[in-house]
Amino acid sequence: MNMIFFTRSPIMLLQCIAATVVCACLIPQNASGQFVSVDLESEPLQYSKTQASNRISKLVEALSNESISWKFEDKKEYLKALLEHLDISETSQVLVFSKTSMQVQHISPRNPRAIYFNDDTYVGWIHGSSLVEISTNDPKLGAAFYTLRMTSSAPRFRQETYQCLGCHATTMTKGVPGHTVRSGFPNYDGIFDVKREAFVTDETSDFKERWGGWYVTGEHGDLRHMGNAYLRSGTLDTLRNGNRQTLDEFFDTSNYLTPHSDIQALMVLEHQTQMHNTFTRADFSVRSMLHEHADQDESERAVQLRMIAKDIVDRLLFCNEFALSAPVKSSSEFGQFFMARGPADSLGRSLREFDMRTRMFKYPLSYLIYSEAFDALQPLLRDEVCQQLRQIFDCENLSREYSHLTNELRQQIREIVLATKPDILQLRSGDS
Repeated sequence: MNMIFFTRSPIMLLQCIAATVVCACLIPQNASGQFVSVDLESEPLQYSKTQASNRISKLVEALSNESISWKFEDKKEYLKALLEHLDISETSQVLVFSKTSMQVQHISPRNPRAIYFNDDTYVGWIHGSSLVEISTNDPKLGAAFYTLRMTSSAPRFRQETYQCLGCHATTMTKGVPGHTVRSGFPNYDGIFDVKREAFVTDETSDFKERWGGWYVTGEHGDLRHMGNAYLRSGTLDTLRNGNRQTLDEFFDTSNYLTPHSDIQALMVLEHQTQMHNTFTRADFSVRSMLHEHADQDESERAVQLRMIAKDIVDRLLFCNEFALSAPVKSSSEFGQFFMARGPADSLGRSLREFDMRTRMFKYPLSYLIYSEAFDALQPLLRDEVCQQLRQIFDCENLSREYSHLTNELRQQIREIVLATKPDILQLRSGDS
């Protein structure tokens, strides 16, 4: 009989009793942009009381119902099985050697932590450790956190809510339960130099601020980054750390599922973590606004709603994206796998199609419009986001922040969306 256990961490329960987590969700209170903090445990959010419904909870349910089976072999085979059940490709592997995990004792430049991911779920695995760290985007919770012990007994997933929120519900994640790619100045042992600036990176970040504490494989011409290096005599050597196809000189790559920490995978990871955080912050904001200000004047609410939705729209459309000055080329098969996930229109065009010459994607509208997180946004918020997108695609909104979208691009994106996600362009009841 295949049994599955799903528990909440004792640490979480103790902390839940001892304190209340306050999350700085940025909720505009008026047109001047004033913000307030939101308590995650108060209505309407009630983080710890909300039933999880995400890729991990669904896997737990499938195992409980014995609709899938799980056979233990060695740890790498166990990892492969986990990734297969979560629909995560091995090609997504990226490697981080900074000590920024709950298992810092296992991580070093000689033994980096591997992260594997798909559009909503992240698996952190360390060679030599039996504990797997897993996080996933939950449409109602934002980020949800789990651990799994790789043992010969039945898989036992543990929800690690409050232990993880200490780092994953801060300004680094826009103040909501979320994910982040952090870049800093690591010492030889992987510990960041706390006296130096650290960066939360995304598609807008200059390359020279990215991937400190990470390994990076792939080509990027004369673009420089902070990866593949640690401080020597107070200096981070970024002259010889780039355009690497192999990491063999740093550690034994045979311990990992692939020898890569692919640059394209890292760039996708940066975008989607912050895109999901933006969804969560906006959704929490609208939920709280509707709960706290049910009698609010409709015109005032409309102004706030437009502000909140615009934050989503601007990131969906890659506003202020860092302009590439050299082509970026993958070192692995990640690009092909990612693009093959589709969907595509009748001409084979897809929002997952890479450009990697001057920008990340050929058609700059985020593929996360297909995500469950986007579809689960509060109806008022989702409608407003779609309305703003329609105005941009139809060239009704020619604001400067969208000047990177030529008329041709707007038309191409519009055609792709009509073929693959037509509800975004459908008018709301009452629209003209």
